[in-house]
Amino acid sequence: MGGLGPIRRATLAMLEGPPGASPPVISYEGTLYRPPSEARSLILQATIGCSYNECAFCAMYRDKRFRVRPLDELVAEIDWAAAQPGPEVDKVFLADGDALVAKPKFLLGILEALRGTFPMLRRVSCYASPQALQIRSVEQMVELREAGLTQYYLGIESGHDTVLEQLTKGVDAAEMIRVANKAQEAGVKLSTMILLGAGGRELSRDHAIASARVVNAIGPRFVSTLVMTPVEGTPLAAADERGEFDHMDPVELAAELREFVAHLELDATIFRSNHASNYLTLAGTLPKDKQRLVETLDAVLAHPDRVRFVPDWMRGL
Repeated sequence: MGGLGPIRRATLAMLEGPPGASPPVISYEGTLYRPPSEARSLILQATIGCSYNECAFCAMYRDKRFRVRPLDELVAEIDWAAAQPGPEVDKVFLADGDALVAKPKFLLGILEALRGTFPMLRRVSCYASPQALQIRSVEQMVELREAGLTQYYLGIESGHDTVLEQLTKGVDAAEMIRVANKAQEAGVKLSTMILLGAGGRELSRDHAIASARVVNAIGPRFVSTLVMTPVEGTPLAAADERGEFDHMDPVELAAELREFVAHLELDATIFRSNHASNYLTLAGTLPKDKQRLVETLDAVLAHPDRVRFVPDWMRGL
């Protein structure tokens, strides 16, 4: 969860080269996850797992011990990828869940190798936990941006302190704003995620409005919504088994999304609800498309029987 999707087999096949090619030297440990917009990126597993790994809803890295991979291994993988036939690499995503927490010298070494190897490279990105943003200075992020690490994916999840505590995010809303704005000050593009349904029915409206407030205070380049869903092996799934998780239906989630969008006050931010967990797929640029998005959601709420919500069996969870 948190804006994430497992890497598809087709992407792995692309990285491994054509049938009959020499064995790949790109080494992946466990399941890989990437944002939807990194579908055509070269994935380098710079770190294994997540240094925080406490979020109650996230199962992605619970089977991995966090560590930073040796730089020489990554340079060898970059060289191998450059030698493969096919399209020029223009985007790279640094996995796993928390690459930004690695030492700047290590990240600069990767970025130097990427710039020297891929002349068409236009973007390198990674996930950024609030904890990683806490330890990275603005000056360090500026240096990394100038070397090519220009975009972070940040799971805000909620702007409501009670919800953030329930999710075990490790920060409150004020701290989320503070650390995200460090990245903004450094000139890094932020792609942020909010979890619909994270507050249940009781906190639904408050969660939506508070989340909009935090997003407004950050002003990210991208904002997307996901639907919080229990995943096996997480504290959230355990709570669900005890009957303590409030499963909101698609109409209730649409109402929450409507409140969230209606309270957004942003300038040139791209909005998406295209993650596989969503029941509705919406897209637009804010503020230009805000009225259209709100009117679309109002129509959904007025006539939910006419809406084709994505069925559960099609939601890629």
